[in-house]
Amino acid sequence: MASHAHTRLEDLVRLRHAAAGFSLLPKQPINSLLSGQHASRLRGRGLMFEELRDYRPGDDIRQMDWKATARLRKPYIRVYSEERERPVLLLVDQRSSMFFGSARTTKATTAAEVAALAAWRAMDGGDRVGAILFDDHDTIELRPRRSRESVLHICHEITRMNQGLSAGSPPVDSSGRLNDALQLCVNVAKHDCLVILITDYNGDNEATQRLTTRMASHNDLLACLIYDPLGIRLPAQGHLPATDGEIQYSIPGGEQFDRSYQDAFRARCGRLRERLGAIRVPILPISTHEPVTDQVMAAMGERS
Repeated sequence: MASHAHTRLEDLVRLRHAAAGFSLLPKQPINSLLSGQHASRLRGRGLMFEELRDYRPGDDIRQMDWKATARLRKPYIRVYSEERERPVLLLVDQRSSMFFGSARTTKATTAAEVAALAAWRAMDGGDRVGAILFDDHDTIELRPRRSRESVLHICHEITRMNQGLSAGSPPVDSSGRLNDALQLCVNVAKHDCLVILITDYNGDNEATQRLTTRMASHNDLLACLIYDPLGIRLPAQGHLPATDGEIQYSIPGGEQFDRSYQDAFRARCGRLRERLGAIRVPILPISTHEPVTDQVMAAMGERS
């Protein structure tokens, strides 16, 4: 995908052709981020009780109905069928803090690409897809539906919100908007949803932990941490000019400042990893410097 600060609708639509080779279901490739006992408790689509029948050799003993077996003095098992679809809810951050990038694109555009890729993958897998999109001021709720038109609507609204970002906009403290969007997500995702959080986690605090814990108790969560490598390590040079759109700053260079800068980022990531790890939510780091599809495939796909 070409380098640009803002996303375009045609770019997000084109990602449908790349939405293959990875899965959002519980059965994962062995090298996937979501495989293994320490990954997410992905339940996938829900199960509906279908019938009670005689036990047959080869049946899973875990499906045995012990009460019916004791009452009828004959082994019985409970048979379930998989529901045809499952709601997938995308929480997509488009705040001004996301309008930053030092190479290929911005964090906001990277988040848009992750959301579109996940939406196309979920739709092709037969799931319903919805989204909660938020910026510094507005929140858009799109209820989960299973149709190409629904995914196109999500892509259109993400594009519109993304293209509204500007470096010339007055600075605003929107750190509290993350928890506002999460609260709405808690209200919408009642149970058995796959919720994909796509954000730089600016504003993460104890309230964020409480909200994600509530969601994780009845749903599956995947946290996509969008970051720019310049937010980890500064270039090896002297004083760096920086601005918030109104005031010009000079960031001191040097080994000591760079080390403190890196330590602060590691500490923030450590807190986030500890909080999400406590509720068994896997973190998928996504860099602005590399194509999103390559990173998702490497973390969750069938290719190593």
